[in-house]
Amino acid sequence: MNPTTPAQPLTSPTPPHRTTSSSPRTPDQPTPPTARRLIRQYLRPHHARITVLAVLLLGHIGLQLGIPQFIRAFIDRTVAGAPPSALVGIAVAFLGAAVVNELLSAAVTWMGQDVRWRATNALRADLTRHALRLDLTFHGAQTPGKMIERLDGDVTELSNLMSDYALRAAGNVLTLVGVLVLLAREDGWLGLAFLGFVLAVGATFRPIARVAVPAWTVSREANSEFIGFIEERLHGTEDIRAAGAVGWTMAQLQHATGRMMRVERRASLLGSSLWMATVVLFTAAHALALGFGARLYVGGAITIGTVYLIFHYTEMLRHPFEMLVEQLQDLQRAAGSLKRVTELLATPSREADVDAPQRLPATRALGVRCEAVGFHYPDGAAVLQDVSFDLPPGRVLGLLGRTGSGKSTLARLLMRLYDPTSGVIRLGEIDTRTAALAAVRARVAFVTQDVQLFSATVRDNLTLFDHAIPDARVADVLASLGLGAWLEALPDGLDTELQTGGGGLSAGEAQLLAFARAFLKDPGLVILDEASARLDPATEQRIEVAVDRLLDGRTGIVIAHRLGTVHRADDILILEDGRVCEYGDRAALVADPTSRFRALLATGLEEVLA
Repeated sequence: MNPTTPAQPLTSPTPPHRTTSSSPRTPDQPTPPTARRLIRQYLRPHHARITVLAVLLLGHIGLQLGIPQFIRAFIDRTVAGAPPSALVGIAVAFLGAAVVNELLSAAVTWMGQDVRWRATNALRADLTRHALRLDLTFHGAQTPGKMIERLDGDVTELSNLMSDYALRAAGNVLTLVGVLVLLAREDGWLGLAFLGFVLAVGATFRPIARVAVPAWTVSREANSEFIGFIEERLHGTEDIRAAGAVGWTMAQLQHATGRMMRVERRASLLGSSLWMATVVLFTAAHALALGFGARLYVGGAITIGTVYLIFHYTEMLRHPFEMLVEQLQDLQRAAGSLKRVTELLATPSREADVDAPQRLPATRALGVRCEAVGFHYPDGAAVLQDVSFDLPPGRVLGLLGRTGSGKSTLARLLMRLYDPTSGVIRLGEIDTRTAALAAVRARVAFVTQDVQLFSATVRDNLTLFDHAIPDARVADVLASLGLGAWLEALPDGLDTELQTGGGGLSAGEAQLLAFARAFLKDPGLVILDEASARLDPATEQRIEVAVDRLLDGRTGIVIAHRLGTVHRADDILILEDGRVCEYGDRAALVADPTSRFRALLATGLEEVLA
C-alpha cells in the first residue's frame, strides 16, 4: 500500500533556513542531522503502529521456534508406536500453528509496509519543501535529473531504514539467540559449538562490510550523475541534433555508462561476497549439526526426532543470518543516500526567512527603493554594484541595458529569489529581508517570455493550486484578457487538462495565461521582461492591452529590449556593467540632448541593446 497522506501529523525537520530574529543575516551552515536522529524523527509519529508491529513480530518468532518441536514429537511418537489418534492430534496442532504463523507473517509485512510508506512519503514531502525554499544559487548548480534522484531515488533507498528495519534486525538477533538457547538445552557442548559458529560468522562479515559501504556510496553518486546526464541531453535534444552533436553525445553516454558499470560492479561484487561467505559457513554448520546429532544419537543421549530438531534449528540459523546480510546490504546502499539526504536538509538558503516578519503594505501599488544595492554570486564577480533608485507607487520604470548588465538579476532581487550582498531593497518602505519570503512573492509578479505551464487543469495552472480562488474570478480574468471564447471552447472548461510546457497552446495564449496568473495574484509590483518580444503583431497587440490593464494603478518595472516598450515608462534606468549609467524621468531624459537615453532613441534601441 502507498498512503499519500499520513494518518497523523508528522514532525518535519526544523527548517535550517529560519533565523531567530527579524534582522537580516547570512545563515551559517547548520549541522547535518545524524542518521539515527533523522530515522527516529520520521518514525516517532508511528509509535503505535510500531508497537503493534513488534508484538506481531514477537509472536511470529515464537511460533517459528516452537513449530519444530511438533515435528520432533511426531517423529519420536511414530518411532515409539504411538496410536494414530495421538499422531493426528500432533499433526493438527502443527498445521494450526503453521497457519497462524503465516498469518502473523502477512500481518508483519503489511504493517511494515504501511509504516515504511508513511515515513518515506513524509520525508519526500519535507525534502521537496526544503528544496523549493532553497535559493537559485543552489538550484543553478543542480540538474533537474540530479534533484529528482535526490528527492526520490535516495528516499527509496532509505525505505527499509524508515520502517521496521530496527525491529526486523532485533527480531533476527532474537531468533539467533532463541535457536542457540534451544540447542544448548539439548546439549551444552552443542550450544557452545554453535555460539562459536555464530561469532565466527559475525567476525567474517565485519571486514567485508567496511569495504562494501564506501563502494555503495560511490555507486549512488554515480547513478545520480548519470540520471542528471540523461536529463540534460534529453532536454537539449533539438540543439544536439541541429549542431550535429549526436556522435559526441553518444561518446559521452558510453563514458558515463562505463563509469557507472565499473562502480556498480565493484559494489555488487563486494556485496555478493557476503552471500558467498554465508554459503560456505552454513555448509560447515550443516556438517557440524549432522556430526553432533549422529554422535549423540549413537550414544543414546537423544532421539531420532531430536537429531532432526538439531538439523532444523541449524537450518533456521541461516534465515536470520541471510536477512541480516540483506539488511546490511540495504544499509550499505542506503549509507550514501542517507548522507546526501541529511546534507540536503542541512543546506541553508541564502535568502533567510524570519521568525517575526514585518508586514508589507496592502496597497494596490508598492513603492520601490534600492539603496546602494550590490550583488555577486558566491564564487563570481560582482553582477550589480551600488545600484540606487527610488520608484514611487504607481509609476512605471523602464529598465534598459545590454545583455549581462544585471537587469534580470535586479528583477530577481526584487522578488527575493536572491538577497543583495550589500545595500538594501525596500518595498513599501520595508526592507525585503525583514519581510516573509511568501509575503514578498505574493505582492510581486514577474512575467517573462518563458511561460511555465504544468500538467494540470487550467484552473490549477492559473491559481497555482490555490483552491481559495473562486472559479468565477478566474473566468472573469480570462474574459478581461480576451480569452473568454477560448475558455468556452475547452471541452471541460477550467477542468481541462493542459500539457506540460503548454503543448497545444499558441505562444500568445500561453503568454496571456501568464498574465492571468498575475491578475489573480493582485500584486503591488509588476515586473515584465518584454513579454511580447517573440509574438506576431496581432498577438502582440493583445498582449499590449493585457500589459496596460495589469499596470493600471500598479507600480511596474519593464525590462525593455525594444523601442516600442519604453513609451509606457514614467522613469528610465539604464544599467551598464552592473552599475547605474543613467536614471531619471523619461520625458526629462528625452528633452536632455546629453542624456544616454536620448542617444539610444536616436541610434535605435534594438541595435544598441542587442
